[in-house]
Amino acid sequence: MEATIPVLILAIPLFMFLLLGLLGNKMSHKLAGILGTAGMGVTLLLAYFTAYTYFFSGAPEFISESGQRLQCVVFNVDWLQFYKELVIRIGFLLDPISAMMLVVITTISFMVHLYSNGYMRDHHGVWEKGFQRFYAFLSLFSFSMLGLVVATNIFQMYIFWELVGASSYLLIGFYYTKPSAVSASKKAFIVTRFADLGFLIGILVLSYYTGVFNFTDLTSVSAGAANLFSVDLSTAEHIKNVFAGSAAPMFMGASVLTWALVLIFMGGMGKSAMMPLHIWLPDAMEGPTPVSALIHAATMVVAGVYLVARLFPLYLMEEASLTIITVVGAVTAFYAAIVACTQVDIKRVLAFSTISQIAFMMVSLGVARPEFHEGLGYMASMFHLFTHAMFKALLFLGAGALIHAIGSNDYTDMHGLRKYMPVTHITFLIGCLAIAGIIPFSGFFSKDEILSSCLGNGWVAYLWMSMVAGLTAFYMFRLYYLIFWWKEHKVREGHHAPHDQPWTMTLPLVILAAVSCVAGFIPFGNLVSWNGEPYDFMAHFDWSVAGVSLAVAVIAIAIATKMYIKENPLPAKMKNALPALWNWCYHRFYWDELYMFITHRIIFGCVSKPIAWFDRHIIDGTMDGFAYVTNKASYAIRGLQSGNVQMYVWIYLIGALLVGAITAICLI
Repeated sequence: MEATIPVLILAIPLFMFLLLGLLGNKMSHKLAGILGTAGMGVTLLLAYFTAYTYFFSGAPEFISESGQRLQCVVFNVDWLQFYKELVIRIGFLLDPISAMMLVVITTISFMVHLYSNGYMRDHHGVWEKGFQRFYAFLSLFSFSMLGLVVATNIFQMYIFWELVGASSYLLIGFYYTKPSAVSASKKAFIVTRFADLGFLIGILVLSYYTGVFNFTDLTSVSAGAANLFSVDLSTAEHIKNVFAGSAAPMFMGASVLTWALVLIFMGGMGKSAMMPLHIWLPDAMEGPTPVSALIHAATMVVAGVYLVARLFPLYLMEEASLTIITVVGAVTAFYAAIVACTQVDIKRVLAFSTISQIAFMMVSLGVARPEFHEGLGYMASMFHLFTHAMFKALLFLGAGALIHAIGSNDYTDMHGLRKYMPVTHITFLIGCLAIAGIIPFSGFFSKDEILSSCLGNGWVAYLWMSMVAGLTAFYMFRLYYLIFWWKEHKVREGHHAPHDQPWTMTLPLVILAAVSCVAGFIPFGNLVSWNGEPYDFMAHFDWSVAGVSLAVAVIAIAIATKMYIKENPLPAKMKNALPALWNWCYHRFYWDELYMFITHRIIFGCVSKPIAWFDRHIIDGTMDGFAYVTNKASYAIRGLQSGNVQMYVWIYLIGALLVGAITAICLI
């Protein structure tokens, strides 16, 4: 493939960021919106063309004679050379998961760009202050995510990983005059920086022992992968020999590879909001709702899943690391699901839903093994990443339409809106059906493939994740009924009746709803699999697992219908029956309070305060003491340099006599 189109995929968003960032104030709001949307639209078409060429052209550079999809390094240029062995390269890697992510990122980003043209205006058509800056930040974020997924080496990924963090900080804190938004952006930035420190250490450990940075080399260690990735067989053997056998380096009872992979996963935990590094994501709702859709649907939060998938052959070498991923994902999925059942802010419900669904993908990767349906869990995770991106973006943008119409995030202000906002109602319902896993919507197929992969790992994982799937259906239809049913909406005096939003906000909802209806029928296994070989997942589709999960979802929806379709005392009775549990869930199990206690009381109060006192009184006091003594001594002897010549002669004579006397005494 020629490098022109891949270069443009990265260059256009970067150019739009520079153009709107530097010259945005010189142009109108409307022009800035048109330019930003048009730029992302062109990027979308180029990304679609690139992905289509990769998947369907049949070119020998993309697919082998045996039908395996190959990795293709379109370009790879030196950027920084520290010494001969340490060279940082910037390139464009095209393979099944990067091609899939190109489609996902550009699709969601374009929908958000288009949607923002309507959302970032009030009911009177007045544009938000800083509208051009907002579009500049959207372009920067899109550029960062695209650079991350096409990285040819782990250092390039880390560079764009940090750019994603910086641009998300700017977007979350867009309303910089709002204290809660500033606090949320700082919280997201700091928490993910701690996680990224582990990521960086993991990169250094891994590259130190292997001596390579390229993904094609690092992921060539699995059976047959060296030929698949067209790398030097000696490189693959070298990497396997470094970490295999009794001579493998160890540290604190675990292999160095395990430590490196767990530290790298720590970076993914931060970006994908896995426990206990999840606290930033619910507060990130302080940003504009299109930002929530962009960050929490398909882009930033799936970076951790993409990272594990990218290094999956290495993770297969150390099952301990996959076990950690499975446990962290399973605990996070359940925690986020039960917390979502009690929230009243619709964006926070969707935020915790995102945490739970990302954890679903992590569990799927954690339980994936080549011996079970040729790595079904890997394919299922990527499939769910794709379908989730579409219906979660739909739900977030639908929530934005509701907030724009009502002026509140609280569902208690939104009852009975189905009559006023029919398009938003239907599209939001489709999103709820998809995430609940109702056939024939896309979530049904991807979720059940994950449950099938969990069943291959054992009954415990399967039953646990089935319970989480049931909770998902319950809290999503709780949200749906409380917004669109429950009781008749009362229009406040002086306010107009809610209505569907302009076409710029409605069209993305319709498109994403349509995709959520048909995406489950995509032969995804023929496009993406862990070893590049086509995998007909429909041939292995376990209808018994699907039937059970469908029954669980229907029962959960029936319970939600009974409790929330119309006003009744059942929700209050449930809350009063388990008040302690409800309060713990509502307050997110007090994780924020725990972090505040640790940081303010322990770190700041018990550690930092004594250190500050020691620094201020002992270190600074000692230096101040030296200065005081020096100052006093200088005042005491300043007469020795008075400028009086007679005094100088007198001192000289006394000194000479003393020297003579000492000399005479010594001679005697």
